[in-house]
Amino acid sequence: MTAAYAPGSLVAARGREWVVLPESSADFIVARPLSGDTAFTAGLFADEVAPATFPRPTADPGQIGDSVAAGLLRTALRIGFTSAAGPFRAPAAIAVEPRQYQLLPLLLALRMDTVRLLIGDDVGIGKTIEAALIAKELIEQGEAERMTVLCSPALAEQWAEELRTKFGIDAALVLPSTVTKLQRGLRADQSLFHHHRFTVVSTDFIKNPSRRTLFVRDCPDLVIVDEAHTCVPAAGSGAAQRQLRYDLLRQVAAKTDRHLILVTATPHSGNEDAFRDLIGLLDPELAELDLGTEKGRERLARHFVQRRRRDIRHYLDEETRFPRDRMLREVPYEQSGQYAELIRNVLDYARHSVTDPATGERHRTVRWWSALALLSSVASSPRAAEATLTARAAAAVAETAAEADRLGRASFPDLIDEESHEGVDAAPGAVDEELPAAARNRLKAFAAQARQLEGPQRDVKLATAITEVKGLLNDGYDPIVFCRYIPTAQYVGEHLAKALGRKATVTVVTGNLPPAERSARIERLREQGGRHVLVATDCLSEGVNLQAVFNAVVHYDLSWNPTRHEQREGRVDRFGQRASTVRVVTLYGVDNGIDGAVLDVLIRKHHSIAKATGVAVPVPGRTEDVVRALVEGLLLRNAEPDQLTLDLGLMQTRDVLHRDWESAAARESKVVTKYAHSGVKELEEVRREAMAVRTAMGRHTEVARFARETFSALGGVVQAREDGFTVHAQALPVGLRHALGLTGDRDEARELVFRHDLPVKPGEHALVRSDPAVVALARYVVDAALDSRMPPEQRPARRCGAIRTNAVRTRTTLLLVRYRFHLNLPGRARTREVVAEDAQVVAYRNGPDGRQWLTEEEVTALLGAAPDANVLPELVQRAVAMSIEELGEPPEPGRPAAPGTVQADLDARGRELAERLEAAHRRVRGAVGAIRRGLRVRPHEHADVLGVYVYLPAGGAR
Repeated sequence: MTAAYAPGSLVAARGREWVVLPESSADFIVARPLSGDTAFTAGLFADEVAPATFPRPTADPGQIGDSVAAGLLRTALRIGFTSAAGPFRAPAAIAVEPRQYQLLPLLLALRMDTVRLLIGDDVGIGKTIEAALIAKELIEQGEAERMTVLCSPALAEQWAEELRTKFGIDAALVLPSTVTKLQRGLRADQSLFHHHRFTVVSTDFIKNPSRRTLFVRDCPDLVIVDEAHTCVPAAGSGAAQRQLRYDLLRQVAAKTDRHLILVTATPHSGNEDAFRDLIGLLDPELAELDLGTEKGRERLARHFVQRRRRDIRHYLDEETRFPRDRMLREVPYEQSGQYAELIRNVLDYARHSVTDPATGERHRTVRWWSALALLSSVASSPRAAEATLTARAAAAVAETAAEADRLGRASFPDLIDEESHEGVDAAPGAVDEELPAAARNRLKAFAAQARQLEGPQRDVKLATAITEVKGLLNDGYDPIVFCRYIPTAQYVGEHLAKALGRKATVTVVTGNLPPAERSARIERLREQGGRHVLVATDCLSEGVNLQAVFNAVVHYDLSWNPTRHEQREGRVDRFGQRASTVRVVTLYGVDNGIDGAVLDVLIRKHHSIAKATGVAVPVPGRTEDVVRALVEGLLLRNAEPDQLTLDLGLMQTRDVLHRDWESAAARESKVVTKYAHSGVKELEEVRREAMAVRTAMGRHTEVARFARETFSALGGVVQAREDGFTVHAQALPVGLRHALGLTGDRDEARELVFRHDLPVKPGEHALVRSDPAVVALARYVVDAALDSRMPPEQRPARRCGAIRTNAVRTRTTLLLVRYRFHLNLPGRARTREVVAEDAQVVAYRNGPDGRQWLTEEEVTALLGAAPDANVLPELVQRAVAMSIEELGEPPEPGRPAAPGTVQADLDARGRELAERLEAAHRRVRGAVGAIRRGLRVRPHEHADVLGVYVYLPAGGAR
């Protein structure tokens, strides 16, 4: 049925004006308020609706204000209108201001019919923001109805928080601890993935075959996979779990019209087959590409974006603040006394256990890993040593050497760099077969000896760490101390707290804590003042952003995979870090038999390659092969720990590894530019669209100034605080209090807290354009400005004004104009009709040659003009009335504006703007011809003039 009113037209009903939306019919009108408040979109019956025209400003004294009042209305329009007409719709509805480089993945995504994209940006660049921005855009455009994020359980709450606070997406957490509650009340035939439109799901929970089947059946049409590199098959430890994840993703990806976004900081781990398995999830053809050719790389570049910090530190005309330098320092220590004796005794025991000629193949393999666990725990801390020496493991049930090897590896999880952190920081077990009584008694004696070694008086490693942490605190740094095992972290945390006293608060976070409590402890650190030291295991080495509180890292225990070190350091060395230099301290023992060799063969080489090529490439092959060679050099060659040198066999192993590593880095550094998409065409398009988005949105600083000035103008008592301000709500107008959700007597006396930084605590508000309180304030300002019946003291913004200023030489009129557009946006399933608005600030002056419209640069300069002289009220009214008269008579619907009037010029500019917007839409979607067909942007017939502001020369009007 044909609608009685065309989409975009104005109607009056229920005491206010409305904009008609495309969903309307002849009998039922769907409309949103004239202020642009989509939250109050309503259905109106045809018999209660009448045609309306947009009310022009008048020179009535009640509508005239100063330059501040005019600025408030401009900002309120930017914040209040979330239905933007440009090709990017998401930025108008989110609480973050995307960096220009973060728009590039969005640009690539919008060029696809179905989004299949791998985001492989460096640690700390903002991959979560980039992926969520694409998701929000697809949702806003109607290209995706439902969404799931698959991630590790440790990161699930962080993903949910980011989506909620920054992108306005309220996602349900699907975890073992929440699934029963989520399913409560659902019918037997209902799926929680249909009931909850948006979800964040533990990959390891849903990969179970029984749950996987139900998930795949009801899987949303948009899926984001975090840490996607852990979901591809690989040989060695954790292969079974990886295969389950891969089977899950392969079934999800099999539906070719499902949007799929893969996110990882290590897309290529050095294993070519694993990388091809990963990109093959996006499109099976990608797995077969010859990436050694330009054609192959061009094809992959449509689906893969990978930037290093060097690519985006200066991107277009924008500098991105990363720490300028990462200062690395290695600190050796040497145990003495009883601790050195324990190391020698355990080494002697381990050497004997793996060289016993009577030991069969199975037992020798088990004992090799047992020796490795013993040496590592003794080197870590007395408490970890005691836990290991007294623990028993299940390797005795292994019936083959291969099974024994698998069980042994599982007991030493630090080698499993690619796996999720479930259990990674658990105390290592001394994996051994059934031991004779003499061996068990010897281990118990070692454990008792370790128990007596706690404290900095006997543990030189701990004493060294305390000295280093004190030094960092004295230099103004707040460090994170990373340990491999829970017992070590607890031990270090206890002794650091004693040593530091009131100098700093020491907090310990390990895998013993559920993810929610880990997040809560980190959040409490953000809220507290003072100095902080965080002692953590590797449960915090991935995905958790700590740069707001910490700016240094201490590697208390060496990880035997350099990628883990990079991940640890990436928690603080990332975008948003305020320190210009991040400090990294690496402790290593010169007498524990292995640290020095690991440092030389692995850690230092990793740093040198990254420095030389700008690319952090994982170790080729399997790190444990190298580690095993190192330990064999210690256990099988009868060298004393402090005399361990790289023998010929080990040197050969090292040299081969380093050559392969350097070759992989060289290849990666050559192709990274392609996947950074640094071509001129892409850069120019990103620049153009980024500037358009930011012009329409306004900056966060503008939002904060708007909120302070508006609350003050409306009678609120505003008090500054370090991270924002508070507002006492008693004197605010009743309408605004209701808009803010303050309805009762107690609410009216409330103190509203506004903070600059996200996240905010419950009950507080963020100074970002999408915060509900900020949006409510902006919409109140617009509604009040348009309602001439409202008392002047309740209208902080004014539609008219005039000032005298030295910025102009002749009378100049600035107009605040809103254009309404009718958009036809082709999609995969249908063409959607959308009514969108675009607020513009334009200006003109009358000269000898007629009306002259100012350039964008001149308008920007005019907006910053300050009053330089007083203006009599009568002159203000005359000047405003003259500019309003130049607009011409308000045109009737269906008829053009009178030629030669300002209104006619504005309508012509609207048609030009529609052409530019349509061209922008086509540019963004330029690579996909199918979704360009039918694309159209049409202006509503007349521009709406919201504000008229006159600038008079300070020396008098001419």
